[in-house]
Amino acid sequence: MMVRIFFAGDVMGAPGRRALALGLADLRAEAPLDGVIVNGENAAGGAGITLEILQEFFALGVDAVTAGNHAWDQKETLRWCAEQPRFLRPYNAPPGTPGFGALRLVKEGWSLGVLNLMGRLFMHPVYDCPFRAADAALAGPLQDCDVIVVDLHAEASSEKYALAWHLDGRVAMAVGSHTHVPTADERILPGGMAYQTDAGMCGCYDSIIGVDIETAKGRFINALPARAGVVDGVASLCGLLAEIDTHTGKAQRIQRIRRDYPPQ
Repeated sequence: MMVRIFFAGDVMGAPGRRALALGLADLRAEAPLDGVIVNGENAAGGAGITLEILQEFFALGVDAVTAGNHAWDQKETLRWCAEQPRFLRPYNAPPGTPGFGALRLVKEGWSLGVLNLMGRLFMHPVYDCPFRAADAALAGPLQDCDVIVVDLHAEASSEKYALAWHLDGRVAMAVGSHTHVPTADERILPGGMAYQTDAGMCGCYDSIIGVDIETAKGRFINALPARAGVVDGVASLCGLLAEIDTHTGKAQRIQRIRRDYPPQ
């Protein structure tokens, strides 16, 4: 069976949520989506995610919401994450961290596994080894999944590529998140894994990775902390769309997605 899986890059505030809703509707008008994974760690005003927004994503037909270093920006997340298995924080978080890092969903005639990993280079906090964590997840909770999708939440492209080669042949799709800038290196690796170093951002690109230009620019010039608000305007849906054979767990076709949506 061939299934269409879409991974959406970091959703940045209300504009990103708008682009996600409109973009998923457009993609589904063209052909059914059999699985949707969204990085939602910036969905609440650019900092974390709330339970209300999580439910909003589920109402759009999203299967799993992944996170990373901003997973706990909304402190309330610590209260509800253990009750929401479809919200994933990095699997390589320290032992005892609340919540889930891997997910297995039973679909119609096939199963979908989702794994959330966070890199260690230039990241804060520094989590456990993502390579060993991936091995543990694939040998454990995701062992029997037909299709596995991995969110590589990391800063360094070199680390994402190293993880990609480590996972090729064992998962169907590994897509980078975190930098908010879509890369043009989408490809199917020799082992059949769909890959893109960073899916980009669902949000406004007339900004500095989604936030106010002058405030963010000032932080570089003055080296002083400042809270930059999320920019609204033309918002883009960015992500990677893959067609995957459930019998082999390998990608057959991929397409980098970017679609722009003006304010309504």
